[in-house]
Formats: sequence, structure tokens, C-alpha cells
Amino acid sequence: MDVLKHFFFQKLKIWKYDLLSDLKKIGGNVIKKQPVLFTGMGKAIIGTDVVIGTHHSPFFFSGYSYIEARQKGSLVEIGDRVWTNNNLAIICNGSTITIKNDTLIGLNVEIMDSDFHNISPLTRRSGESHSASVLIESNVWIGSNVIILKGVTIGKNSVIANGSIVSKSILENVVAGGVPARIIKAIEDEKNN
Repeated sequence: MDVLKHFFFQKLKIWKYDLLSDLKKIGGNVIKKQPVLFTGMGKAIIGTDVVIGTHHSPFFFSGYSYIEARQKGSLVEIGDRVWTNNNLAIICNGSTITIKNDTLIGLNVEIMDSDFHNISPLTRRSGESHSASVLIESNVWIGSNVIILKGVTIGKNSVIANGSIVSKSILENVVAGGVPARIIKAIEDEKNN
């Protein structure tokens, strides 16, 4: 019964989103446990053994992940062995969003390289916006419901707590959290404790 349920309620949906996707993908392989819509005029470089979605988590059957490289120069890079929970949203408007190897990403995470509108009321609807690259170094753990904004670098081995909004860069080997995210503590090597 589980095989039939998975086929009719998930596999067919994954195929549908594959047909709707128009983003040029290069290299690697994505293991899609949840549908993923790849879209935009840019491109995505995908590593090996990238897993998107998980069965034992909310929104498995009702949601999907969204990866967009909106403009021609936009680039989304996902390294090897990156694992994400359900409902990941990455929108690269005009620069680069890079997620390096062995990163873990929780449920409902949003990563954006732009504010998409100007702050000034006079130019807010102009369509002009400023982008700044996002870099998530290797072996980072991003909790659920985290938002990562433009121009941010998250250092290797760091942890971002659930519900955080990351608007400034985070050092390596730290736990950070809050709105806006701030360093809570350093990560000590467990072998030395």
C-alpha cells in the first residue's frame, strides 16, 4: 500500500514538476523525495547525492521545493551530499547563491539574494533591485523556518537556530539564532568535552 500511495500521491507530482521546470541544470544528481520546481533564465550547478525533501516531515504530500535562478547571470550552486527537508525556496535574482558540501537544511527555509524592490516609495514598483551573493559554507546546519537574506555568508560547521532571520554574515563554528540572527555560542569539538 505504501508503494501505491507514494506513486499516486508523490511520484506523479514529482514528474509533473519536472515537466514544468525550465532551469538549465548542470552535473550531479538530485534525489527528489518531494517535487522540485527548477525555474528561471540562469542556471543551477548540482553536486552528487543531493536530497530534497523527506517523507517523515510536514508538507511532504502537500508542498514542493522551489529553486529559481531568475536572470540570465543568476547561478544557484548546490554542493555534494546536501540534504534538505520539505518546502525549500531559493530565489537567486541576479548574483550567486552557493550551498557547499554536507549542508543540512530544515523545513520551510528561504534563501534570497535580493530584496526584489527598492525601499524608496518613488522607485518601489520600478522593477529595479540590488542583488548580493549568498554563500553557505560546508557542513552548515540550518534549522526550520529560517530566512537567509542577500549578501550573507554562513561560515563552515555553523548552526542556524529555528526561526532565525540571517541578515548579516555568521562566523564559522558557531551557533547563531534570533531575529536578526546573532552568535549565541561557539561550537566546541565534542572530542575535547
